[in-house]
Amino acid sequence: MNTKLTILYERLSREDERETESISIENQKAFLEDYANRNGFTNILHLTDDGFSGTRWDRPSYLKLIDEVERGNVGVCIVKDMSRIGRDHLRVGLLLEQFRECGVRFIAVNDNVDTDKGMDDFTPFRNIINEWVARDTSRKIRTIFNARTAQGKHVTGALPYGYLHDPNDRQKWILDEVAAPIVKRIFKSVIEGKTLSQIASELSEEKVRCPNAHWQHIKESTSKGRPSADPYKWSIATVIAITKKQEYMGLKVLNKTTKENYKAKRKPTPKEDLIIFKDMHPIIVDEETWTIVQRLRQTRRSTKKLEGTPNPLTGVLYCADCGEKMYHKKGSTGRDNKPHHEYVCSSYRHYTRSCTCHYIRVEVVENLILNSIQRVSKYVNENEEEFLAKVLEVSAISQEETIKTNRKKITNSKRRREDIGSLVKKLYETYAVGKIPEEHFTDLLASYHTEQQSIDSEIKKLQEEIDHYNTESVKADKFIDLVKRHTELNEFTPLLLNEFIEKVIVYEPVKENGKREQRVDIFLNFIGQFEPPSPIEEAEQKNTSKRSRERKFRYEMTEEEQENERAIDRVRYAKKVAGKKAKEKAERLEILQGSRYENLVKEEIQIGKGA
Repeated sequence: MNTKLTILYERLSREDERETESISIENQKAFLEDYANRNGFTNILHLTDDGFSGTRWDRPSYLKLIDEVERGNVGVCIVKDMSRIGRDHLRVGLLLEQFRECGVRFIAVNDNVDTDKGMDDFTPFRNIINEWVARDTSRKIRTIFNARTAQGKHVTGALPYGYLHDPNDRQKWILDEVAAPIVKRIFKSVIEGKTLSQIASELSEEKVRCPNAHWQHIKESTSKGRPSADPYKWSIATVIAITKKQEYMGLKVLNKTTKENYKAKRKPTPKEDLIIFKDMHPIIVDEETWTIVQRLRQTRRSTKKLEGTPNPLTGVLYCADCGEKMYHKKGSTGRDNKPHHEYVCSSYRHYTRSCTCHYIRVEVVENLILNSIQRVSKYVNENEEEFLAKVLEVSAISQEETIKTNRKKITNSKRRREDIGSLVKKLYETYAVGKIPEEHFTDLLASYHTEQQSIDSEIKKLQEEIDHYNTESVKADKFIDLVKRHTELNEFTPLLLNEFIEKVIVYEPVKENGKREQRVDIFLNFIGQFEPPSPIEEAEQKNTSKRSRERKFRYEMTEEEQENERAIDRVRYAKKVAGKKAKEKAERLEILQGSRYENLVKEEIQIGKGA
């Protein structure tokens, strides 16, 4: 008794569906079942790929078909026509050969193909035509999509969690009042120092519906609305996907994926090829918060067994000499049997000896950061206008120096690249005349190629920094807003760290007169490195301002009053430099009666004669 399966395979793509309704999945199933029953085929099994292009070969049901064939469980495979099995003539040819080797009878009903009756000569050409159809359809669809994208229109129904389609226009998004607060909470939790795993666990424990379950619950139609096994199960991947989306800043980001041709798989589009429109829908997360979260996501933080949470300073501290990130060390015992809790240079940690230790205790860094935030915040609250002026002045100087240095580096790098080009040309000439072995030629050529790639990367990075300085101004006003939001600055917290601090540069300590001193540079978000004036400097600034006001007042006097004021200044100067004798003369002169100005003038004359 024959127990092998008769596979009825159906496939429908969105492109096919646009062309005609006659090849719908339901029609294909009915057509194939009728054919199988009329021709005596039994043990029927339907395998269906709905919504998959014929140029894809990772179709779930197709892969199951191949698996059953390789197991020897399939006797017959029936499709409506050759295009249903695929639209790549080479792959289809290989598949038919595999069917022949495994003893599987293949039937394409509408094309009169039956391998038991032999293959006709037109079958390969039919497969080529099917492939041409796929290529032509792909080209047409791509043209339509490109036109819609250029106009700022979505080409899919994908929807970021936190938004809903506008009932009156699906091209527009409106806030989802239930999901938007969850998105804000996720971003805030990352800034507060929570791990992605902790965030996912908290949402699951609180019975918050995951994105797909939420869309199904509110009956929102999206391309990602697949059934969820557990509606309250949040995965780390889901949290990561939410934190990466630029759309939460009000941006419409199009052309996010692309493929080389209709056979290739889709790949993420390079950053420079993205099509972005600003202020297209309500903002859920501001740009500063999104940027901070991206910086925190790029830092790998190991979880300590003693605490269960990573140290928030990881990814913030950098070595001043080698530029590498500092490595966090913590243990139950250290020097003098005391717990150690510090950071060291990661290059030194790996025992490469390319850098020194740069040892600094966590408590010291936290105190320095908190003190810096408190001092700058106090200065901002008391001297807001002076703060703005000072930051703009320092920033202008810093930007000018950086741009000048970067341009010099770019010039040198371009000169070196030209030299490498000349060396490569000479290398080819030397190799052509047989003066250098092939293996030496290959090694040198690879070395020059690697150096050129490194130079190109460095030039691009330097130019991006220059462009950034030319387009971005100092965001001192945003730092002021940040200070006003934080009224309590009494305790070091991950939230305070991540919102205020951009990075911390740690230098190697030095010993002077038996004391250990270590330089630490703290860079604040939006304003960079900033040191408020000391009380003495503030007093000097106030005195300078007072003298300036006195001079301005003096310019408004009459000519006679100005002459008298100058006489007073000369007397004061004489008192200061003439010594005790001149001072006594001035005191005697001051007793004389008369107008103040007259006595001062006489005093000036007497002191002048005495000198």
